[in-house]
Amino acid sequence: MEWLKGPKMAVVWAALRIWLGYQWFVAGVEKLGGFDATGFLKGAIAKATGEHPAVQGWYAAFLENFALPNVELFNFIIPIGEVLVGIGLILGLFTTPALIAGAFMNLNFMLAGTTSTNPIMYTEAIILMAVGAAAYYWGADRFILPYLRDKFTNKKFNQQANV
Repeated sequence: MEWLKGPKMAVVWAALRIWLGYQWFVAGVEKLGGFDATGFLKGAIAKATGEHPAVQGWYAAFLENFALPNVELFNFIIPIGEVLVGIGLILGLFTTPALIAGAFMNLNFMLAGTTSTNPIMYTEAIILMAVGAAAYYWGADRFILPYLRDKFTNKKFNQQANV
């Protein structure tokens, strides 16, 4: 299975990563300057009732008692988060944190009873996390992460040497 993480497959993972990033970026840009999650949150809370609720009671309680009273915060962080995840994935910059943030948002949207493309995007993020460095072989992280690793390793070494 190591061939899945090799440089030849990295082209496939880069294409998938860029496509996923584009989806996040477009979704976030569409929300900038006029997004209001109030209706979405109220709709999700309403889905927590009935014989087969789409939203679990504990999550509806979180939405009702935390998200809804702080909707202005969510109106800000959702579009910004989506745009940042999109940029990170498109560029292959801080890919793993972007994948984690995107998967976390997808998970929360699914917990709120929204299917849409969320299961697909969540699964893609998990696959890209599983292939590790192959996900950003063709991306900025290929160059930036070794630089940061060297910079912080040398800084720690120099601080220890001066003690």
